Amino acid sequence: MRLVCLSLLCVALAAGADDQSRARMSDKGQNSLAREVRHELVMLPYYSVFDNLSFKVDGGTVTLMGQVTRPTLKSDAENVVKKVEGVTNVVNNIEVLPLSSMDDQIRRNAYYTLFGQNSTLFRYGMGAVPPIHIIVNNGKITLYGVVANEADKNVAGIRLNSIPNVFSVDNQLQVQGK
Repeated sequence: MRLVCLSLLCVALAAGADDQSRARMSDKGQNSLAREVRHELVMLPYYSVFDNLSFKVDGGTVTLMGQVTRPTLKSDAENVVKKVEGVTNVVNNIEVLPLSSMDDQIRRNAYYTLFGQNSTLFRYGMGAVPPIHIIVNNGKITLYGVVANEADKNVAGIRLNSIPNVFSVDNQLQVQGK
């Protein structure tokens, strides 16, 4: 599919197409590249609920961002993205979170608080890579991901504020459809 988009762009350029149609075809190529990069990142074997990966595509340059608990995940992400067809350069701005037994305890507590059997958010804990990501850095929790409604977003933030040794909760969850 990506090759089709690129060859359509070449045909449009050769035929003297206007700038607007060239931009639309270029956007299709960018979207295809972004889908492929996203696919490669979510397929990483150690990517978990405690990691947050994001990226930006600008032409053939992919900028990786986010936070991970394992240094190997940072390098693995860069390596798989480099192999994606159409990627010419990878800028790796992924932060490796510091080792901390206290943060590990907070991660476990946050996971069970959000996704335990008694939680209304239980459904978000299903799947290989849940839609909610819990990032803990020096006792501070940041939530990333997507939830179905505003109530679920608020419940997540309120429940995590009750965990011992948590200094703050930054609820960056997005509501689906907004």
